[in-house]
Amino acid sequence: MVSTDTSQKDNELCQENSSPEEGDVLRLSRRRVLQGASGSLALATLAACDSGSVAQAQVTPTTAGISALPAPRDPDLTGRLARYMAEARNTPLPPNVVLAAKHRILDSIGAVVSGAQLLPGEVAIDYIRGQGGVAEASVATTDIMTTATNAAFANGMFGHSDETDDFHPFTKAHPGCVVIPTALAMGEKEGSSGTEFLRACVLGYDLCCRFLVALQPALVRARGRAAEGYSSTFGATATAASLARFNETEMRYAISYAVQQVSGVWSWVRDVEHIEKAFDFGGMGARNGVAAATMIQAGFTGVLDALEGQRNIIDALSVEPSPEEMVADLGSRFYIEETAIKTFPTGYPTQSPLAAFFTLREQYGITADNLEHMLIRLPEDGARIVDNRTMPDINAQHLMAVAVVDGYIDFENSHSFERMSDPEVLAVKERIEYIADPELAVVEAPRSGFVQITLTDGQQADLFVSHAPGTPENPLDTEGVNAKVRTLMAPILGDERTERLIERVNAIEDVENIRELRPLLSNNV
Repeated sequence: MVSTDTSQKDNELCQENSSPEEGDVLRLSRRRVLQGASGSLALATLAACDSGSVAQAQVTPTTAGISALPAPRDPDLTGRLARYMAEARNTPLPPNVVLAAKHRILDSIGAVVSGAQLLPGEVAIDYIRGQGGVAEASVATTDIMTTATNAAFANGMFGHSDETDDFHPFTKAHPGCVVIPTALAMGEKEGSSGTEFLRACVLGYDLCCRFLVALQPALVRARGRAAEGYSSTFGATATAASLARFNETEMRYAISYAVQQVSGVWSWVRDVEHIEKAFDFGGMGARNGVAAATMIQAGFTGVLDALEGQRNIIDALSVEPSPEEMVADLGSRFYIEETAIKTFPTGYPTQSPLAAFFTLREQYGITADNLEHMLIRLPEDGARIVDNRTMPDINAQHLMAVAVVDGYIDFENSHSFERMSDPEVLAVKERIEYIADPELAVVEAPRSGFVQITLTDGQQADLFVSHAPGTPENPLDTEGVNAKVRTLMAPILGDERTERLIERVNAIEDVENIRELRPLLSNNV
């Protein structure tokens, strides 16, 4: 989540950076644009071939007022990426990447199942239930069978109904809540194997993060745009296209349809019910990605050079992009390993202070009765995000007070609005001092946390956590991930289905058809 104050500043900056020249061009009538010295505009045709030889479209504007367009940086950026995408589904992954993928898949499924019970999930279910459609894929925790596009949308909404899903610290992307719902829906539609499913997820994480790195995420956000909305569509499209088994040319088309659908601005921060944020981060991208893939399956064609040709997406969205990041270290650097799994089902800036508190609690036996004072220091940007928010799972002071009173944090107590008015919790909250510390804002540890406790007997102790459990620097093992998702899924699916689902995902390469997960995830057999 992002504070409202920050979003307002960014929206103002966006307005300040609007281009009058662009508006002038758009005001040109179609007739005027088509008029030239010879009465026509010379256009070169764009030829497609699976070998990768692409003739770039050249537009020669002859109308006064249309400025020259920037030259492409890499004449085959889209081709390089498309070839890799087409080959990725048949290329074995290193064992460490496979393990990282299994952990993220399971963690994201846990977020989907638990999120279906929250308000964004409930409205998504009601919406999709009324849509009907060909029975291609299932909606988690329900009896709904619908199109793959609809199922991806609903499950994507579930995946980011709250702050349980994973997170990429540098880009701030949330790959899991969009990539995994896309893979589940498209995998069901195509009857994909577990191996195809896993490789498609790894590819989706890559493109989700790489697109933002290429754009420079800070520059995107500086113009008031929701970078997460852009990355979600790219990640989902890569996932769906992989499961559709596209060749290079079809992958180029898929990239182009991702380009045409990327969208989102930071205005979602004003939605206190988290519904629009769930759409921006999860539902929208999953829907867009599956729609792109299925349209191409139906015969849609598109632009072959959407990343480097004239009027390309990278130059359109960033004033100082790094396009080569789209393909840098492809096949050796896997962004799925760089995402952080949240140990606690709460907003990411709260992970480190909660981890610090529970370590101190174990050492000093901290309770509501013997705690005299608690000091929390967070990096300035993260502190703003979780400072006394209206939602319990992203309110740092409230969560720390609940942790003191209950001695644990789980999905139920971290999401209870009733606990925000609990007198015992409020009494502890009054003893918490909260500081946004600019000195903690370092690139190496963007979501660190410092906690100092003073007990009624005069004892004082503190702990600084630079990287919370679940981060790439301090990863959870398989049992740690299993333990987290049990708390998310068992209350909804039951203990038996939960354990079977955990077992199947941890051996996903042995699944012959991803439809085998349907009776474990939904109420459809």
